[in-house]
Amino acid sequence: MSAQTLTDAVVTALVADATAAPSMHNAQPWLFRYGQRSRTLDLRADFERRIPEADPTARALHVGCGAALLNLRVSAAHHGLDAATTLLPDPSDPVLLASVRLDDGPGVRLDDGPDASGGRAEEALRALHPAIAERHTSRYPFDEQAIPDDVRARLVRAARAEGADLVFLAGPHLETVLDLIRDAEGYDRGDPAREAEQEHWARYTKTDAPVDGIPDYAFGPRDAAERATNRDFAGSVPVAGRARVPFEHQPQLALLSTGGDRPADWLRAGQALERVLLTATLDAVSTSFAAQPLEWPDLRWVLRDPVHGTGHPQMIIRLGYGPNGPRTPRRPLDRVLTIEP
Repeated sequence: MSAQTLTDAVVTALVADATAAPSMHNAQPWLFRYGQRSRTLDLRADFERRIPEADPTARALHVGCGAALLNLRVSAAHHGLDAATTLLPDPSDPVLLASVRLDDGPGVRLDDGPDASGGRAEEALRALHPAIAERHTSRYPFDEQAIPDDVRARLVRAARAEGADLVFLAGPHLETVLDLIRDAEGYDRGDPAREAEQEHWARYTKTDAPVDGIPDYAFGPRDAAERATNRDFAGSVPVAGRARVPFEHQPQLALLSTGGDRPADWLRAGQALERVLLTATLDAVSTSFAAQPLEWPDLRWVLRDPVHGTGHPQMIIRLGYGPNGPRTPRRPLDRVLTIEP
């Protein structure tokens, strides 16, 4: 793609794909600014949309923005563009999370050529593009069918490609994490400020036309056994027609971790998370999150691998075979994208 064809419409398409990423409570805490002369697209944090009670350090905000950044890179590859990305390019401006220079893409290289690895990397990103529109969080029950080893291996490699580790939980570690999820839910119920914050992001479509938050049609059913790992955005509010059904007896959970725990690591975690989710989507694996223990420092560190005890937990992913979740709303692009000369 030449400079003349990098139109505002293409930039808008890139940002539309970026904003399809998941974020905590679907708060969508991102803003984009494109400079036509520099061909640079900046990703900025929208701290007015942070979740201060549950995310006081803005860790989850950075993870969500990192997921949007991965989608942007995938979309750029799809459009034949090279997205030269710099994380946190200005230490004096922590709101500027990433700067992406959009140039003509290198195209797909021959495997034995001088840029073979770069060509393969771009092709791998491009292959993920169809999943952007199909990936939705599913708060529905999954089948008991185990995810095959080869699919698990692909998901592990997807995380590793972005500098993170993904471990599928089993045995005592899985039971510990399930206990921590229930502990965190108990903490949340005992914290009126947390409960009020979660209720703030619940959307009831009979009275709202939401552009953010979690709409009632995406709450999913209640678990008849009250063991589900999903966050229940309805809380104690009754939702007409919402069923109470059994969920899978043994959830399949994976823990995403990074070596560090600073803003750059959180952004990498978000990119790894979205790469895992898109890869899962292409393999017809549905996903949701069980982030509740990550929001309490005394529980978060207990999530770590009890054998190695290394790494910083960034997300708990629930995976399985079952219904894909519905599409949740997004803010209009003219609210999140500014195009400048």
